Amino acid sequence: MLGNWFKTGMLMAGIMALFGMVGAVLGGGQGMLLALALGLGTNLWAYWYSDTMVLKLYNARAVDAGSAPQLYQTVRELADRAGLPMPKVFLIDEAQPNAFATGRNPEHASIAATTGILRLLSVRELRGVLAHELAHVKHRDILTSTITASIAGAISTLAHFGMFFGGRDDEHRNPILAILVLILAPIAAMLIQLAISRGREYEADRGGADISGDPRALADALAKIDRYARGVPLETAEEHPATAQMMIVNPLHGGGIAGLFSTHPPTEERIDRLLALAA
Repeated sequence: MLGNWFKTGMLMAGIMALFGMVGAVLGGGQGMLLALALGLGTNLWAYWYSDTMVLKLYNARAVDAGSAPQLYQTVRELADRAGLPMPKVFLIDEAQPNAFATGRNPEHASIAATTGILRLLSVRELRGVLAHELAHVKHRDILTSTITASIAGAISTLAHFGMFFGGRDDEHRNPILAILVLILAPIAAMLIQLAISRGREYEADRGGADISGDPRALADALAKIDRYARGVPLETAEEHPATAQMMIVNPLHGGGIAGLFSTHPPTEERIDRLLALAA
């Protein structure tokens, strides 16, 4: 738990530094102070409300035992096995098979799954996926991922604003340095996501296997989801790529160099680790 709080603190500090850097390019000392204040406000807002924002972005609708009995009862059973409070359960009307967890702590957690994943997976495989998401809740990863998803987008927006309107116009400004900062700040925010997300997915796979007691079920589910997700776009994730790292499998299209910057580890490696656990 302390390790995840440390990672969250480092994430917030890194984001604050990026806000200050872009603000300095746009407006010197005053711009830096304004950007730092904006960064602080964004961090506080993200802590309390970013989970609600992400669920709204995906048009997720709350479900219960009456409207989605299989999904809801499976989450309840696994939450009991993990010793967790019952999270809220949401359904997203999207064909791409995927799922994510969000919220600031286990007492305020939500699990969201697409209609595509319910159609694709067997009951056993779905159980493995939901156990993975509950492992994120148990490890308190959901605060880190939710804050990252909302704030990384804010960094990109601020940098794009600077590129469009230009930085401060004075004799002391180095225009080449300013352009470099405005280009590199969103990349730095993305790298912060990448550094935190990849290791977190491996741990959630292991934790999910412990909760479900069936590592092979999650391995089979990952193989299916990865294969189908490649051919079925998830438009909301494409429009808001900062949220992609929350999903169990990368929902974005793109290979080659883009794959090197994926916030998810290779699915094949995740499957191999799960099969090793099963053995």
